[in-house]
Amino acid sequence: MNENEQLELATFAGGCFWCMVSPFDELPGIHGIVSGYTGGHTENPTYEEVCSDTTGHYEAVQIQFDPDVFPYTKLLELFWQQIDPTDSGGQFNDRGDSYRTAIFYHNDKQRELAEQSKAELEASKKFNAPIVTEILPAKPFYRAEEKHQDYYKKNSFHYKMYREGSGRGRFIRENWKKDYRSEVDKLNEMQRYVTQENGTEPPFRNEYWDNKKDGIYVDIVSGVPLFSTTDQYDAGCGWPSFTKPLKRQDLEEKLDTSHGMRRIEVRSSEADSHLGHVFDDGPMEHGGARYCINSAALRFVPKEQLEEEGYGEYLKLFK
Repeated sequence: MNENEQLELATFAGGCFWCMVSPFDELPGIHGIVSGYTGGHTENPTYEEVCSDTTGHYEAVQIQFDPDVFPYTKLLELFWQQIDPTDSGGQFNDRGDSYRTAIFYHNDKQRELAEQSKAELEASKKFNAPIVTEILPAKPFYRAEEKHQDYYKKNSFHYKMYREGSGRGRFIRENWKKDYRSEVDKLNEMQRYVTQENGTEPPFRNEYWDNKKDGIYVDIVSGVPLFSTTDQYDAGCGWPSFTKPLKRQDLEEKLDTSHGMRRIEVRSSEADSHLGHVFDDGPMEHGGARYCINSAALRFVPKEQLEEEGYGEYLKLFK
């Protein structure tokens, strides 16, 4: 069977489409994400027309994915975690019909799974107000202007400012981020020193600096996948080194002026764990970056255990 024959489409409206690409991008099984307009009555609308609320369209993203690698249920879970599902007038500071939320299903199975996920969210009583996100049949999808595609990559600084200024970032942190205090309590002395106190473990005397097994590394606190051995190399520094992370949006980079130096610190976005630093002296054929990461900030999941530990979508990295 041709690979394209087993790919499916998922369409989500979650307010401004600039903010709905990065959560799904760079994940295994995701083959493409397009920002556009759907649900309305105007053919080939412009951005200005959609924002005027005269077209009936929603700002949305359409995702091409492999359900065998990244199931639709996982896409639904990620979708809910990006929005305020109780707001019928828009999302955060963006008001108007074009910023409403909706799941557009492409077949009966997607409809059933979407309705089930919405019912589970309602039953969880996570929010005091009703869940108003609509579940609608997919309609023609119109690709947005090129300047809106991959906006978070093309205009990263403005994107981050917009995401925070709109209130989306704060809402997600306050309503969707897990409390990891119990996980932090389970850390050993070195893990706590590194992740919670911005410490550094000794070089060449840590668990993964010379690892030769295939697998991925997850945040020791949150379990979020961060790096893969497919991007690991021996930099001669005594710490695990990588040319790139699995998903850049799962890392935060900050200026670090401690110890009389100017370095770029790397932290995990989900649990705010200190991981290490990134330098520009890595292999140029792979982009030139060297992510120098503390073993104590990571947990290694061997390739053979990915499926049983819930990371089966990453098996494709090793085929």
